[in-house]
Amino acid sequence: MNVAQEFDPLYRAAQALPLASDTADAALATIIQTRGSTFRRAGASMLVMRDGRLVCELSGGCPQRDIVWRAQQVMDAGEAQLVSYGREANYDVMLETGCGGELDVLIEPLRRREDLQFLEAMADLRARRQPGALATVYAADGQPLSPRPWRIVQGRDTAWDDIDDEALRSHLEAVLPSLQIGTAATSVRVETGSRCYDVLVEPLRPSHALVVIGDSIGARMLAALSLQLGWHTTWVDPAQARDDGEDGLRRVAVSARSLAAQVALDAMTSAVVMTHRLERDLDYLAALLDSPVGYIGAIGSRQRATQITAALARIDGRLHVPAGLDVGSETPQEIALAVAAEILALRNGKQGGLLSRSRMPIHA
Repeated sequence: MNVAQEFDPLYRAAQALPLASDTADAALATIIQTRGSTFRRAGASMLVMRDGRLVCELSGGCPQRDIVWRAQQVMDAGEAQLVSYGREANYDVMLETGCGGELDVLIEPLRRREDLQFLEAMADLRARRQPGALATVYAADGQPLSPRPWRIVQGRDTAWDDIDDEALRSHLEAVLPSLQIGTAATSVRVETGSRCYDVLVEPLRPSHALVVIGDSIGARMLAALSLQLGWHTTWVDPAQARDDGEDGLRRVAVSARSLAAQVALDAMTSAVVMTHRLERDLDYLAALLDSPVGYIGAIGSRQRATQITAALARIDGRLHVPAGLDVGSETPQEIALAVAAEILALRNGKQGGLLSRSRMPIHA
């Protein structure tokens, strides 16, 4: 679950499971290690239901069909399973998908409510928009832990775990705070004297949030696209309050002066101003520049951009005006796509160029 926006649909589906017996109703498949070029990285998870439904599919390029078949076996047996796909095992599956790399997958059954406690601990961190770390102890002395792995979820001031080895718990509690929010998930080996454990360690990031300010169709399109990307989305309509919808979109009517008091603005938040009224745009931009948000965008022509930057009279690398990548966008939908693409690129430390012209790894 190293992609923050994938957590919510997986968590909602897991919560809806009727976990009340010894028969597993679903299985969780997690990539724990990769070698070479793969479509997904370590930490990516997929929920496989008893009826064959999938939540957060890994990718058509990974050996997904084989993983689903093995997940059904895990549900029946009630025991976790470790599966390798590469030159040493199941190589024909990898050749068939054309993936080119190798990966190891942990598949665990979900039988009881206790099996979801680590997800609940992660959801608590996300609700408070706190970073943290997750450690999944998936093997001991080369064999998968059964019936399921041990885990520890650690935040800034909270921790939860079900680890049944005091020495291992103490070691993980000591090393997890050193994880930085930008690090990638990785598997490590921990020796406690009596046993040797394999552990997947993942940073936990708050979900990206987008604040869209404006009452135009363009603002509506950008808010809708933000929801599809799994971003926590707030639509600020300066003129009219609206009811929050079942789609998860928060709608508020708030002035620039009250923005910081009524809308959460942190470093994991981006904001785009598109009221199409210069004075109102400037008021909101000034308020955002005084906040810790990571990205501030404004829609407009080159001439309007010059007016905005001149009026603000301050240099700030977070400010992007006109907002968006240069993709020749014309319609409100295309403009929303260009703006969202710029935000995504900057969040991931990318320039937004053509992949076909780059020789850098796609998943660096």
